[in-house]
Amino acid sequence: MTSRSASVAQAFRKRAPIVTETYVAYGATGDLIKECVRQGDYTIPQAAENGAEIPTDETGAHIGVGTGWWYESLGLQPTFINWAQITFIHMYMLQVRFRMFPDTHASVWIQHLTNHLFYTAEDRLVVWHKLNTNSLRQKYLKDLFAQWRAVLLSYDEGLVKGDAMLAAAIWRNLLAGREDVDFEKLAEIVAYMRRELRRLDQASDDEVAGGKWKFNSNPGREADTVARPSAAMKRDDKA
Repeated sequence: MTSRSASVAQAFRKRAPIVTETYVAYGATGDLIKECVRQGDYTIPQAAENGAEIPTDETGAHIGVGTGWWYESLGLQPTFINWAQITFIHMYMLQVRFRMFPDTHASVWIQHLTNHLFYTAEDRLVVWHKLNTNSLRQKYLKDLFAQWRAVLLSYDEGLVKGDAMLAAAIWRNLLAGREDVDFEKLAEIVAYMRRELRRLDQASDDEVAGGKWKFNSNPGREADTVARPSAAMKRDDKA
C-alpha cells in the first residue's frame, strides 16, 4: 500500500470505519502476505527454459532454488509444500495479532490474508510449476487449505499449552514428522515464534494495519538463547 493510499484509507476509516474496513484490509494484507511468502521464497530456473526437466525429490515434488535460514541452516528443500509451511508460520503469527482487532474487523483481516495466500499460491503453481490445468491446481489448493486448517489448530494448541506442544506442532507440520530432526533448530523456531508474537503484541493496531510490518531476522538469531542453559538446568548442575 502506497503512502498516498494509506492516507486516503486512514481518512475513510475515521469517517466510516466499518464500511471501509474491507478496503483497508484488502490493501494492507496484500502487502503483509508478501512479507510472509518471502521468508521461504524460491525459484525454479528450469521453468523458464523450454523443454528443461525440473528436478524432483523422492516424492516427485519439484525442487527449486532458495536461500536463507530455512533452506540453508534448517536444511529444508525449496519445494512448494515447504514454502507453504514456512509461509503458514508467518501468517499464523499475523492472524494471532488480527484476533486482537475489534470483533467487527478481525474476521475481515483474517479472510483477506487467507485469500491473498491462495491467489499467490495459485500463481506460483502456474509460473514455477507449470500446472496449467485448472483441475490439477484446484486439487493442490484444496490440499493446501486442509494443511492451513491443521496448522491453525495445532499452533493454537501449542500457543496455549506451552513450548513443548508448539515444538511438536512445528515438527508435524513444517518438518513432516521426520525422525532426523535437529532439536536445537526446532527450539530456535519456537523461540523465534514467541519473540515475534511478543513484538506483534506490543505493536499498535495502526502499526500492524499499515501493511508495513516486517519480521525481525530469522530463527537462527535465537541460537544463543537456545544454547544457554536454563535456570532449572543450572540448579540441577549445582545439586
